[in-house]
Amino acid sequence: MEIQTLNPTTPRQRQRIEAFLKRNGLRFDDMHYYAAVTDDDREMIAGGGLKGNVIKCVAVDDAHKGEAIANTLISHLIAHANEEGHSNVMLFTKPKNRQLFESLSFRLLAEAPEAVLMETGIGGINNMVEQLKKIKEEGEVCKENNQECKKEEKTNLNITTPQHLNPSIPQPLTTTTPLRGVVVMNCNPFTLGHRYLIEQAAKQVERLFVMVVREDCSLFSYAERKAMVEQGVAHLKNVTVIDGSEYAISQATFPTYFLKRLDDAADTQMLLDLDLFRRHIAPALGATVRFVGTEPTDRLTRRYNQLMHEVLADVREIVRLEKEGNAVSASRVRKAMEQGDMSTIRQLVPPTTLPYIIAHLATQALQAELDTTPKPGLVDKDNNGAHRDMDYALMQRSIDTLHPYFVKLALLGCADALPTHTSIRDIGIEAEKAMLSATNGVNTHKGALFSMGLAVVAAAHEKDTDSLQTTIKALAASFPDTNGTHGSKAKLLSKGTTAIKGALDNAREGYEMLFAEWLPFYIERRKEHDAYTLHKTLLRIMCDLDDTNVIYRTDLATAEEVKQEARALLDNFSKAALKDMDRHYTTRNISPGGAADMLSLTVFIGSIQT
Repeated sequence: MEIQTLNPTTPRQRQRIEAFLKRNGLRFDDMHYYAAVTDDDREMIAGGGLKGNVIKCVAVDDAHKGEAIANTLISHLIAHANEEGHSNVMLFTKPKNRQLFESLSFRLLAEAPEAVLMETGIGGINNMVEQLKKIKEEGEVCKENNQECKKEEKTNLNITTPQHLNPSIPQPLTTTTPLRGVVVMNCNPFTLGHRYLIEQAAKQVERLFVMVVREDCSLFSYAERKAMVEQGVAHLKNVTVIDGSEYAISQATFPTYFLKRLDDAADTQMLLDLDLFRRHIAPALGATVRFVGTEPTDRLTRRYNQLMHEVLADVREIVRLEKEGNAVSASRVRKAMEQGDMSTIRQLVPPTTLPYIIAHLATQALQAELDTTPKPGLVDKDNNGAHRDMDYALMQRSIDTLHPYFVKLALLGCADALPTHTSIRDIGIEAEKAMLSATNGVNTHKGALFSMGLAVVAAAHEKDTDSLQTTIKALAASFPDTNGTHGSKAKLLSKGTTAIKGALDNAREGYEMLFAEWLPFYIERRKEHDAYTLHKTLLRIMCDLDDTNVIYRTDLATAEEVKQEARALLDNFSKAALKDMDRHYTTRNISPGGAADMLSLTVFIGSIQT
């Protein structure tokens, strides 16, 4: 017998794995590595796979059970996971296999009727439990030693609490009220509804722990979501925001390959998650109450709440906060983001959440420009345009790298006073260095970083979007003239014969053409649901803009030709003609990068000002 490595992403090898699993009553599940034990005839007699640090799809042919093959196979998978940097390894399996894996040094983490979760290795759940106990103990020290802390907690206890079963009859706290509670939230993003739930829960306990779901499969990253929660509940002295559990079991992590019916998957996943909380998280925090919001619409969340009542001793549902007759939810905020409805967003989230939303809208605007295909002479999904050092993947990496710096700029803009040039410049320099590092020195978004960065700061600073243009002007006025940029070099090429405006000049004027011409054009196309809104808006910008990128790469005469050609194509638009322009510009080394930056800026400002 020998162990052979198979690649589950290769069609032929995946088919071989699928056939083996089917023979053993299992389904294929997402894996990046599979180890097959073969006999002397190279027939697969056992196998098991890995997805990160989770062992999956382990099976041994009936004819070879009892030959210690499973021991050899599991040891191999653990060793491979260790080589990939995982100090502890987990697996989901059928309850009847629990004893087998316990004999292989696995310990039980959680169980449900249809599945158990186990792990082996150094640290693991014990490390998490110790960290949670430390958080609990630190809070107890605060209560004993800090009189102010005591006073504030006592004040919270005197507030009457909403009755979760009969909200119309508030009940005062009694001596039997549990001292500690837990709320588990995703917060994608953090809304006024989340804050309301936490505020109401905090009134019912001496100390409330808010655990943010760690899994990164949301629009907002885990780090952003946790930061939003921390800032949004900073006024609540008996609330502690803690790291999400690395053991949270979700649809993305829970395998279904061994379940007889896929219908069982959701309940099994939820029951394992709740059992893990009951066995490990709640005891470590000394928490006896789990708080949740009522769920009027989502079926799975409502089922989770139902199972929570069955599994946990004390679950309290708090009626969801409503605005205009509808529950305040993160999904409503995300929908408003898609629609560019900032007025609705401001009604649904606390001010501390707005910077993160503004930063995401900026990133989405850059993404929208990149995804617009075809574009004349520019990088898009089809080709690299006139660029030899850029492609779609590189531009995507650049956008991803810049996003955290848009968050920093938005947070900077939230201050009462308008940020200084120095503070904006320092973040910009940091962002540019990160961009160049990610792109191996290629300048992918330097111009967009400047224009979008100013707009992000201004949007975060101004509560009234009508004054956005004035704020951009004020910010740009503090920036000195530049040297060495495409704009400054284009001005030198013109030798004063033409009044060329660079990026800084346009910013100092508050992007007059954008607000007066390009933004209304873009908004009108959107209202008409024009499938080529972005393509046409790009051409509309090219009609007017002194694109210093075009001048730098070619000359003034070519830049004027670009304006005329854009006008002609806009007057008689077709996708075929746009593709012809792309081929033509690529051949002539024409890249209207300045217009691309202004397209992103137009989309961004449209998303916060429509």
